[in-house]
Amino acid sequence: MTIGEKRQLVRAAMKAPYLTREEEMDLAIRWRDNRDEKALEKLSLSHTRLVIAVASRFRNFGLSLGDLIQEGHVGLLEAAARFEPERQVRFSTYATWWIRASIQDYILRNWSIVRGGTSSSQKALFFNLRRLRAKLSSNQTPLTDSELHQQIADAIGVKQSDVALMNARLSGPDTSLNAPVIDSEGSNADRQDFLVSDAPLPDEIVTGNIDTERRRKWLTSALKVLSERELKIVRERRLSEDGATLESLGAKLGISKERVRQIESRAMEKLKSALLAEQPDRAVYSA
Repeated sequence: MTIGEKRQLVRAAMKAPYLTREEEMDLAIRWRDNRDEKALEKLSLSHTRLVIAVASRFRNFGLSLGDLIQEGHVGLLEAAARFEPERQVRFSTYATWWIRASIQDYILRNWSIVRGGTSSSQKALFFNLRRLRAKLSSNQTPLTDSELHQQIADAIGVKQSDVALMNARLSGPDTSLNAPVIDSEGSNADRQDFLVSDAPLPDEIVTGNIDTERRRKWLTSALKVLSERELKIVRERRLSEDGATLESLGAKLGISKERVRQIESRAMEKLKSALLAEQPDRAVYSA
């Protein structure tokens, strides 16, 4: 909506006559029962000033007032479609909720590229945080950030951590990862260039997984050359996180710890020979 279109809309809204309760009812019934376009046009035009008034309350969220008015008008038409004259409620009272809800939904969708305020409590926090913060900060007794957040959380019915997070989001605009910055050497760079991850690169992860799987297959195949007692000793001594001691294994098998050591040594030599037989060009194991 251009500035000229917005001014024209405001002038038309101010010139539109106020409706009596009976006129509202008549227009609403004509639109609901007969889909009378002229009745809808007159009903919506007479309440456009209400849309402008509600939209003006949300100017501090950095969005165009013209866009807010347009979204509010969508809510006004939704109210006209759902209005039930038989309930004896003024149309302006009913429409205010729909206008405000439409504008708030638009703000939540466009204020930030990060989606937020998906629950009713989060919406209440988003739209009331600034007002409550200003009100509590104006008290004579100074409050710490933690105390301020706790009082706001109690007033709205959310967690203190939610208040702190929302406060941080409202403290500054979104920043693009492609935003240009100047590094310490005076060179131009993107902000994302300074967000270095310590995690391995994707190709390193894939290579590591493949190598691990190959080694597992080689080891599984090589273990088949061991006897049952040798396999038990190797598993409990070398293939478990908490390796068993020679004493504990000797007690289980009914032999001395020196005998356990001898059997383990012989088993490891057999494993080495079996692994090198499968991969003679790779020293995949070292005793």
